[in-house]
Amino acid sequence: MIELLSIQNTATFDTKGIRISELKKINFIYGANGSGKTTISNLIQNPDISNFQDCFIKWKNENQLKSLVYNKNFRKQNFGTGYIDGVFTLGQATHEEMKNIERKKIKLNELKEQGIRKRETLNLQKKTLEQLTEDFKNDVWKRVYKKYEHHFREGFVKSLSKERFKNKIIYEFKNISINKTLNIHDLKKRAKIIFGERPHLMTPIPMIDFNGLEIFENQPIWSKKIIGKADIEIAKLIQGLNINDWVNEGRKYLQHSNTCPFCQKETITSEFKEQLERFFDETYENDIKKLASSKDEYLSLSKEVMNMLTQIENYEKKVKDTKLDLDLFTTKIKTLSSFLATNRELILRKIKEPSRSITLQDTKPQIIEIVELISKANQEIEKHNRVIRNYSREKRRLISDIWTFIVNQHSDILQEFTAKKEGLTKGIDNLKTQLIKLRNQYKKLEKEIKEANKNITSVQPTVDAINDILKSYGFSNFEIVPSTENENQYQIKRQDGSIAETTLSEGEITFITFLYFLQLAKGSKNVENILEDRILIIDDPISSLDSNTLFIVSSLIKELIKKIKKNEGSIKQIIILTHNVYFHKEVSFIDGRTKQNKDTYFWILRKNDNRTTIQCYKRHNPIQSSYELLWRELKNQTNRSSSLTIQNIMRRIIENYFKILGQCGDDELINAFENPQEKQICRLLISWINDGSHGMPDDLFVEQQENTTHKYFEIFRKIFEKMGHLSHYKMMMN
Repeated sequence: MIELLSIQNTATFDTKGIRISELKKINFIYGANGSGKTTISNLIQNPDISNFQDCFIKWKNENQLKSLVYNKNFRKQNFGTGYIDGVFTLGQATHEEMKNIERKKIKLNELKEQGIRKRETLNLQKKTLEQLTEDFKNDVWKRVYKKYEHHFREGFVKSLSKERFKNKIIYEFKNISINKTLNIHDLKKRAKIIFGERPHLMTPIPMIDFNGLEIFENQPIWSKKIIGKADIEIAKLIQGLNINDWVNEGRKYLQHSNTCPFCQKETITSEFKEQLERFFDETYENDIKKLASSKDEYLSLSKEVMNMLTQIENYEKKVKDTKLDLDLFTTKIKTLSSFLATNRELILRKIKEPSRSITLQDTKPQIIEIVELISKANQEIEKHNRVIRNYSREKRRLISDIWTFIVNQHSDILQEFTAKKEGLTKGIDNLKTQLIKLRNQYKKLEKEIKEANKNITSVQPTVDAINDILKSYGFSNFEIVPSTENENQYQIKRQDGSIAETTLSEGEITFITFLYFLQLAKGSKNVENILEDRILIIDDPISSLDSNTLFIVSSLIKELIKKIKKNEGSIKQIIILTHNVYFHKEVSFIDGRTKQNKDTYFWILRKNDNRTTIQCYKRHNPIQSSYELLWRELKNQTNRSSSLTIQNIMRRIIENYFKILGQCGDDELINAFENPQEKQICRLLISWINDGSHGMPDDLFVEQQENTTHKYFEIFRKIFEKMGHLSHYKMMMN
């Protein structure tokens, strides 16, 4: 059954076109000549031709049925060669044979209905699965991909579309067996190394030998008080006054002079010089030399260490993604530099005053911290380099770990989706299995019915049926007979045996063509297809028919409609297109009591400015007789604003009902009133409506009294009352 027709970009249907939706079992489409009715019937008959490339037909449950179309093309195709193809229908059979076939047909329909319901359920399940999958796809894209895109985008490079990402995460969820404990920060750190531009090997930071500093800082020379020999006579004075360094400094001036450097007199004797030399003996000199040597070594080593640390600092500042904690490293070397500067000042003071005992600041804690920073950085560099040396393997491992982490983090939504999907998939597979089983049962039963029909089908019942209708309606000068020359074909012959096709009138050809179409709708030109379901499209079957034949055609179509409503036979839907109001009213008439039917819909096609439009009236039949339309218009004149319109409507109603049908003149209507005043008003009413309908009142200058129209409405009603037809008035006015 057709559910929807979309027609555009063909004939009088423009780019916007029309949509005929909610098609029922019985459909009436009224439209004037040229409004597009034949285009609709041609579309259903040949939807694949180029003229209809922008048109669309939607079948219920996607089950396309055979379409039988009656239009002008049907007559051209089936009449004109002198022979008519035979139509196979059920012929004579025993009661039991027919019962058996009928039972099988009922069972066949039951199987078909079961199949339709199963397919509807299957389609619903498929749509539910599609929606579930679509929602899941959008959800993981938003909640997972977007969350980790910044850090792990390269790990998703093969899954950059929503569909691929969805498939990948489902695949990983099903195939990841190891439940690793992974840290997001570690993954981000590894991703920073591996993803993006391929990284290079990093140079380890050279480790500085700080042992020399520690050795020199711990030498006893710094704390030793370097003084002269104690057993010399002059020693008591020097040591008592604690002037060792002062005397030693002055001793330098006595090398080539006897003048005292202190009093500047010739008081220095050779004996005094000897005592000084003995006081500042070889031990003293050796200590002084050792002190000077240690100072030079320590200061040189300190400078070298600081230069190396500064070089490391400056180099690492230029290294992209350095592993060294530069801020902390800079702080530590500044602290170390401060300690070394303090020690330098202490040592220089010791040099000037060897008799002093000094203690250097311990730089070991700072050195240890600096060494730890360098060691930690080198460990990271080694990790980095190990990754680079095994880049491909590490990249694969990282990507695997990323997916493992993601799956573990979002296992709840993955488990929920997988469970729902498996349930729906299982249900869909079961429905498919059931459908296959039903389809096989259907084919088997259909084959049995066709085999049973072979013995009881014939073209003769079609001949008999057409001839019976012709005779019953007075067409006795010709009949349909089986061809003697061609098997399973008919000819139209007159009573004298001559071929009648070329001498038939247009009306006779139209009528017999339609009778042939009705038989074809019940049977088939092929024995195998007698029982196949079909839809009928009847496009203006009453062209060239007189009123009697038109009534016959209407009656035959109404019989078809009754069977379609009862689901009897193979015809599942009918679409009737016509431009004839009388035919439309006849063929769409239900009965005297029923106004509407749930299986019947009505449409009107209209063409304006060479553009076709359509209006749906659903169950309400919009086509009525002109007399009914006059009464409807009169009822709609609630405001009584246009006296000209009311006058014309009243005149035409009175003329049609009383004068034409009832053969009553104006005087009879007037004399039906006994009251002289009412009689006068009736006369005025008739004069008023005749004047208004045949002339043009000058409303610009003549103003109707406010209650004049109301009075005439009352008299109009009383005319029906006085003439004994008040019930007709009430019926027409509802």
